[in-house]
Amino acid sequence: MTMDPLPCDFNRPVVLVGLMGVGKTTIGRRLAKRMERPFADADHAVEESAGRSVADIFNDFGEAAFRDGERKVIARLLEEPEPLVLALGGGAFINEETRQLIKAQAVSVWLKADLDVLMERVLRKPGQRPLLQTDDPRRVMERLNAERAPIYAEADIKVESDEASHDATAARVYGALGDYLARVHR
Repeated sequence: MTMDPLPCDFNRPVVLVGLMGVGKTTIGRRLAKRMERPFADADHAVEESAGRSVADIFNDFGEAAFRDGERKVIARLLEEPEPLVLALGGGAFINEETRQLIKAQAVSVWLKADLDVLMERVLRKPGQRPLLQTDDPRRVMERLNAERAPIYAEADIKVESDEASHDATAARVYGALGDYLARVHR
């Protein structure tokens, strides 16, 4: 992977997708700093817009209402005048309308990690993962992985987010982005 600077005319948002616990927010912040761009986390933006937590939105209104608000917030963020690095919640890219919007306006990066790594990470903050409020969170993660992996695979770029440091993974994403842009602009 290249570590050369990205083309100066690259002005599309970069959107990080993947399962919960893969590190989209942490890696996204580091990538944004490296790219000298603003960073946004879609879940935090939804919370700010709704004035309540993701968990509360899920509990009070259900997943469908959350996804509708999430889609609207993502569309707004992609329209920001300065292109940003955007970390999506794990289910956002699954929505067809959101995915098509991202494909049209941004470059998407699938951060992928082994299920054992993901489980270790998500179980650190169990109350913050509404979909894992169950007796068997691993089974939920296995199901989500099986359902979502084929859709995440539609992302423009795939980068492993394993046991490497977040800085190293951000560097890998930056390099993969440079390689992708070099291929696309040939």
